[in-house]
Amino acid sequence: MCRIYASTDPKEYAPVTRSVRLHGVVTSIRLEARFWAILDEMAEGEGTTTPKFLARLHDEVVELHGEVANFASLLRVVCAVHLERRGRPAAGRREPRGATLPAFA
Repeated sequence: MCRIYASTDPKEYAPVTRSVRLHGVVTSIRLEARFWAILDEMAEGEGTTTPKFLARLHDEVVELHGEVANFASLLRVVCAVHLERRGRPAAGRREPRGATLPAFA
């Protein structure tokens, strides 16, 4: 079972740091390459750039919750929710026994 995950290309989990401007302040966000690919896909789906998408997401979270305690962690969870909504299993969601695992692009 673990070979499905253990065979993941190391490039997918290599850390990547990007600089993003939030309210005029440049901040660095470090995520694994796979998460950046998902965020890029999400931004494209919204018809915007990734930095603008992240700024809008940050603003909406602040509006709803008053602060963003850990933006990088929020982004990872947002990616998991996005994948789950697309019908892919996300971390913490168990598939029925015998279910076929989907291929990851």
